[in-house]
Amino acid sequence: MAIPQSFIQELLARADVVEIVGRYVQLKKGGANFMGLCPFHAEKSPSFTVSPTKQFYHCFGCGKHGDSINFLMEHTGMSFIEAVKELAQHYGLQVPEDEASPQDRARAAEQRQKQATLNDVLEKAGEAYRKHLKSAPRAIDYLKRRGLSGEIARQFGLGYAPEGWRSLASVFPQYDDPLLVESGLVITNAEENSGEEKRYDRFRDRIMFPIRNVKGECIGFGGRVLGDEKPKYLNSPETPVFSKGRELYGLFEARNAIRNLGYALVTEGYMDVVALAQLGFPNAVATLGTACTTEHVQKLFRFTDTVVFSFDGDAAGRRAARKALDGALPYATDVRSVKFLFLPAEHDPDSYIREFGKEAFARCVSEAVPLSRFLIEAAREGCDLSSAEGRAHLASNAKPLWNQLPDGALKRQLLTEIAELVQLNGQELNELWNPPARSSERERAPANRSENNSTWRNDGEGYSQKSNKKWASRPPRVRAQLVNRADHAARLLLAHSGIWDSLSSEDHHLLCELPEPHGSLLSWLESQLHEHGPQPWAALREGLREHPAEALALKLMTGSDLAAGDDHGESLAELRNLLNRMLIDHLKAQETEAIEASLANPAALERYRELQARRRALETAAARAAD
Repeated sequence: MAIPQSFIQELLARADVVEIVGRYVQLKKGGANFMGLCPFHAEKSPSFTVSPTKQFYHCFGCGKHGDSINFLMEHTGMSFIEAVKELAQHYGLQVPEDEASPQDRARAAEQRQKQATLNDVLEKAGEAYRKHLKSAPRAIDYLKRRGLSGEIARQFGLGYAPEGWRSLASVFPQYDDPLLVESGLVITNAEENSGEEKRYDRFRDRIMFPIRNVKGECIGFGGRVLGDEKPKYLNSPETPVFSKGRELYGLFEARNAIRNLGYALVTEGYMDVVALAQLGFPNAVATLGTACTTEHVQKLFRFTDTVVFSFDGDAAGRRAARKALDGALPYATDVRSVKFLFLPAEHDPDSYIREFGKEAFARCVSEAVPLSRFLIEAAREGCDLSSAEGRAHLASNAKPLWNQLPDGALKRQLLTEIAELVQLNGQELNELWNPPARSSERERAPANRSENNSTWRNDGEGYSQKSNKKWASRPPRVRAQLVNRADHAARLLLAHSGIWDSLSSEDHHLLCELPEPHGSLLSWLESQLHEHGPQPWAALREGLREHPAEALALKLMTGSDLAAGDDHGESLAELRNLLNRMLIDHLKAQETEAIEASLANPAALERYRELQARRRALETAAARAAD
């Protein structure tokens, strides 16, 4: 769904950032702005400001800043589209769907209404389960034996489904309502003899764990038996509002703690999440009875750049970790960290903390296995590295894992490590995995030859290999003149839009706030990436038609074969150097502001020293890069 930029501008013109932020942060008037404790990092004195005139928020402590849409995305984990829809609904605006037919728009509206209705049904059931828990001594005793307090039970909305087959009939007088089946609360089937439809509650005699989306809406339930009956855990089925492959239990409750503690801890079950919150690790989430997917990982990286997967050390835990590795590889950029924690087979996180203490578990988290090491461990499993056959087996196992990694320093380093294990050099292993094209294929694809003619690039696969030397006489390409750093950065991103995901949130804000027309061009690019993912220049060119920044983009890309010939990793390094220099200028401006602020508030001097130290570190890095 492409949302017109004009609508985004109209929406932000109507929105009041103070009102939007004020829903989540307690704000107090301080001069022309509003102040509060930053929701993105832990602090005791407020450094978070919201400007009603600029319609902007900014934290002097962690650097987070943006408009109303940015805030909803950063604070709730919504996608760009979800944040726009949420804001539009709040202000009574209809998000344009010009590309859809009237029938499609009608179906979409009906689907939204159905989802809202199902959420209401599930919320009502959750309220009933919580009331039942208060009068269920067995269930209360079970939770107490697991060490849970009433406060934690309330925080996660825990409840109890009674033993009866049709307990929900007392909650929903119209027990034959199709919505009860569609929401997953009721099961229906026909009796073999009479063919008469039989209805009964899906959840019976179970502790109930409401599953919430990032907006806090109830979208399903997980139920756990009180004894040893099977199945131990029972989840809601797939519904219009619930998909196991996309949702994580406890993410709504953990989102602030994930930001404050700097990482997300992914566990295997509901009880692990609740118990960890009780024991001092409120940043835990769990998959919903299914393997960790790329969508799970992508959702977590909206809240943090570090994810730690915690699994039992037995064979089942290793298998689950292996699947999580597959889900994490496409998002393991150079600025993100993915680790794997394996506890002894006889322990889960709850039992481990109770036996060895919170500090011991925190040590385990800090010493968890990095993704790079686990990838190699997974690839070498069953391989005898003392034999040529075993080393060849390792190379074969590692190739599909390595290929999933995004281009960057991590991928290149792993190529070198794997090559050493299989007793080849990096170039030989790269050529083994990505054989050079035959000369007839090269002759059919002259446009893919690289700038220095020593490599041949297959853009569909994203790798480069040595080419025939007969192309060595090709003259160097001519690029359009680059006027300034903003031009250069925008051009690199238009040519390699996938680089965007390798940048930090601070980088994103810096780029989107560049003076016009660069700022609006890169804001548009960010919205395209949120909606469609990385796209080639040809696709971006079509999307830019009639956009105010279209002329700038065409000027930057005209007469350039940048998109076809440049190496992704080199482009990322080039952009990183540009951004560091732009950040240096930005930090200098912030230093000036902090000095001015210190006249009225001496505490701002500490902020000035932090900014100065960071600027000097960036200047040192830039000087080294120049050498």
